[in-house]
Amino acid sequence: MSEYLNGVNTALAAIAGLFFFRFWRQTADRLFAAFALSFWLLGAHWLLVAATSPGDEVRPLAFGMRLRAFLLLIVAIVAKNRTKRPRGG
Repeated sequence: MSEYLNGVNTALAAIAGLFFFRFWRQTADRLFAAFALSFWLLGAHWLLVAATSPGDEVRPLAFGMRLRAFLLLIVAIVAKNRTKRPRGG
């Protein structure tokens, strides 16, 4: 059952990445590109977790991928909020 749910997580992360990739192509906003890449990294993480056994040496590398995905999201959000916007009024 665990492998099935990891497969579902992999597929849904890939689909979410495709949606954000489409939004990035429409708007050219780097935030959407970062979200797409982050979801693809999360999908790769879930795929690697599903393909390995719990005691395998590759598991820490998989969680390193997950860490990179979340750090990319945080950096992209902070960068988006730090951009200067024209002040009205």
